[in-house]
Amino acid sequence: MIDWTPLFISMKTASISIVITFFMGLLVAWGIIMIKNNTTKVILDGVFTLSLVLPPTVVGFFLLYVFGVKGPIGSFFINFFAYKIAFSWEATVIAAVVMSFPLMYRSARGAFEQVDPNLVDAARTLGMSEWKIFWKVLCANALPGIISGGILAYARGLGEFGATAMLAGNIADLTRTLPIAVYSDVAAGNMGSAFNYVVIIIIIAFVAIFFMNYLTIRQGKQWK
Repeated sequence: MIDWTPLFISMKTASISIVITFFMGLLVAWGIIMIKNNTTKVILDGVFTLSLVLPPTVVGFFLLYVFGVKGPIGSFFINFFAYKIAFSWEATVIAAVVMSFPLMYRSARGAFEQVDPNLVDAARTLGMSEWKIFWKVLCANALPGIISGGILAYARGLGEFGATAMLAGNIADLTRTLPIAVYSDVAAGNMGSAFNYVVIIIIIAFVAIFFMNYLTIRQGKQWK
């Protein structure tokens, strides 16, 4: 009989992380395209995209260094709130956010850069504030790319393994997500159980890709 707990933990983690990643990715992407200095833009873009190209275990190492019991943030929470971040469920959310953020950020930035600059200039001429321009001009015209980035980021957070294993560990009924459950079952020789989890992950990934393509095509038809 399959244990559904890893699925529930993964869904909860991905659902919380995508809310954080979605709005953070939009705001950071907007901030980057507003920067005029190309050198500053390139450096910041590299920082925000770094976790996309680094091995997840390397990212997990840095997260553990920061949020561990001796890390600057981890020790702060222990000393002032008596709460340990590492090897907690919250650690799975932090790992998912860090690993999925570049996908949301890059998708949003690419979509923003495809918006006709004349629309933005016209909005400024009409006296619209930068905040209204962001929501009513940039986001409205970049919606397909934003939606695609959100779905990809959600799927990435759902399938995160390396950084999660380093920061959150493999604690049953607490931090054992679907990918970690697959690893645990394979290591224990429970190939049947691991196969069941793999099928679930494949189905979720396929549904995410299908939904992303469907929304993009539908939005494109509405604009024609």
